[in-house]
Amino acid sequence: MKRLYVIVFLVIAATAALGLAIAEHSGYVLVAYKSFRYESSLWATLAVIAVLWLLFWGIKVLVELVMTSTGVVNPWSRRNRSRRVQVAIEHGQLDLAEGRWASAQRHLTRAAEAERQPLLYYLGAARAANEQGQYEESDRLLERALERQPQAELAIALSHAQLQTDRGDTDGALVTLQAMHERHPRSAQTLRQLQRLHQQRGEWSAVIRLLPELRKDKVLPPAELAELERRAWGENLSLAAHREEDGTVGLQSLKRAWEQLTSAQRQEAPLVLAYAEQLRQLGAQVEAEEVLRTALKRKYDSHLARLYGLVRGSDPARQLQTAEGWLKEHPADPSLLLTLGRLCLQTSLWGKARDYLESSLRVQRNPETCAELARLLAQLGDTERSNQLFQEGLGLLDERLLAAPLPVPAKV
Repeated sequence: MKRLYVIVFLVIAATAALGLAIAEHSGYVLVAYKSFRYESSLWATLAVIAVLWLLFWGIKVLVELVMTSTGVVNPWSRRNRSRRVQVAIEHGQLDLAEGRWASAQRHLTRAAEAERQPLLYYLGAARAANEQGQYEESDRLLERALERQPQAELAIALSHAQLQTDRGDTDGALVTLQAMHERHPRSAQTLRQLQRLHQQRGEWSAVIRLLPELRKDKVLPPAELAELERRAWGENLSLAAHREEDGTVGLQSLKRAWEQLTSAQRQEAPLVLAYAEQLRQLGAQVEAEEVLRTALKRKYDSHLARLYGLVRGSDPARQLQTAEGWLKEHPADPSLLLTLGRLCLQTSLWGKARDYLESSLRVQRNPETCAELARLLAQLGDTERSNQLFQEGLGLLDERLLAAPLPVPAKV
């Protein structure tokens, strides 16, 4: 407040001094040049100069305001264009994440056309168009992205392949990925998408051919690669078993596929299980029993033991004796007890079969065991217990069935 008083006092003093100076002597200014002649008092001249300077300063400020305005004075200014592009980017990315495809496409296309590095915006706009079923527009946006950033060919092609897959055009996606694999053989993402596409299409032999590259370039974590390899070879065995040769479903084709496996792979329980199951389905029961017996002798596996009870070897009594030998080390394995019950059924040892099946159920309530024991009890005349086990097995197959309400009887 004191400072304000001081300022006011100084302004008043300066004004008074200026008034005294003007009253004391007005001064005189004369400017003459050829026919031009300006004549006035000194103070009037100074006032004119001050007005001209203020006018010049005002015009300069106005020009700067127009050039850098955020839209109030000049909506087409550089600063305003940049702000509009940023708004389009923010809205487009949010729309894309939340599934508002039309809005996302509009905003991201606008952002892509305005930005110097437009790749991500074109890819987002292409995805939004693809989600709306506008496949030609989606492809056009990707072509535009390639024109603007040709060095990003691989990234654009990978996005194109994924969009083709999403729209159900797996043939087109395969062509795109194979072309990129030829041009960029060390691209991990290309290999990954190729593997997934072949897997989706059920082309397990193609997945197998990719395995060396997937392993070499460390595309997948070791555990995931090992699981993929087991599944691919297992599925390939299944396909080989159903491949027709000379008009018949080929046992020889299955055996050739099995021989293609390495010695270590032929000892892996999941692959042995897949091979033995296909042998069983093709009617090669004796060979399936031999494969399972050899594998179980080498290393016990509960899944293999379960399948052993579903195959019929050349000597059922010897098969039962072999399985009972495993019981000494695995007395509480429900799958082995189920297998022993089934083998006893094959050799007509009804009482022994019942004991083994009862023991398996005590360890684990299993629908298969319920069905086998119910079948046996029905033949032995215990229909009440048989029906109870059939009901229990049905419930175990799908617990949701028991929770579902029963239909209300129709009124006649």
